[in-house]
Amino acid sequence: MAIAKAERLMNLALCLMNTRRPLSKKELRESVEAYREAWQQGSEDAFNRMFERDKDDLRELGLVIDVDENALDGEIGYLARRDRNRLPEIALDAEEAAALTLAARVWQQAKMSGAASGALQKLRAAGVPFSEDAEHSALQPRIPAREVAFEPLLVAARDRRPVSFEYRKAGAAVPEQRSVEPWALECWRGHWYLAGWDRDREAARVFRLGRITGKVRSRAGRFTGTVPEHVDVRAVVAAFAGEGATAVATVRVRRDAGFPLRTKALNTRRVDEAWDELEIPYGHGLGAQLAEFGPDLVVLGPDDLRADVIDRLRAVAGLAPEGQPA
Repeated sequence: MAIAKAERLMNLALCLMNTRRPLSKKELRESVEAYREAWQQGSEDAFNRMFERDKDDLRELGLVIDVDENALDGEIGYLARRDRNRLPEIALDAEEAAALTLAARVWQQAKMSGAASGALQKLRAAGVPFSEDAEHSALQPRIPAREVAFEPLLVAARDRRPVSFEYRKAGAAVPEQRSVEPWALECWRGHWYLAGWDRDREAARVFRLGRITGKVRSRAGRFTGTVPEHVDVRAVVAAFAGEGATAVATVRVRRDAGFPLRTKALNTRRVDEAWDELEIPYGHGLGAQLAEFGPDLVVLGPDDLRADVIDRLRAVAGLAPEGQPA
């Protein structure tokens, strides 16, 4: 759906920019296949709504569209003059060009790398000074995005389109359906996270892409929640992971396990040949992280964290929470 719309917008822009006189809506309808199909299968109103949305989208993207109300014997004509839609001269110094080169090489996925390479080629054609040293540097930045959900969520966040997917929370036995208005994606400590508005819970939420199961489905309609001007995904994830927390939790970890916890331990004490005792920052969501270590970790305190982890492990095992009948 996103690809079809992008193709339609491109065709409309080409029509408006490659004509010497204003074109009427009827002429544009006959020139753009998607418009012709909408008119034949639907109605004049369906075509008019599609055309008006596309025209507004092109203007938001920066295309200047002139409207001449008396160009075609009383019919309104549309034209995108090339002299008004020409990009200004691009001027980058060597350091800025080197930074762009490194940024373009970040993506490992074929689709991303192809788009980045094409952008660099256009900048070279415009005379931007890319040096050989920048392109063949020993520095090889990489941001992996292996999750299947990455690309559809990236497109949905860009197009402001709601989505739905099945999501398995940490410690949960089965995934559950979530309906989300995606805001932004960000990589933090090797994992991709999505921040957005959870429609069912009517609150902002962060989702780890690796826990999304099945297909991400695009939904019709507009966003219902207010999109913040700045979405700091890392700060939210860090808070859920206990970063910056003022409380402290005490856990016992097997000697050959729990390495992510050891990196942020405030204190570490050897108990015996099999176990170490760690003091770690305690913040909201830490229980979900600790439950992932299963039998390799035991929570000593505080009591509410211990109860949370036990309940999560019992849920995975298909048992009722402590204190409730099975």
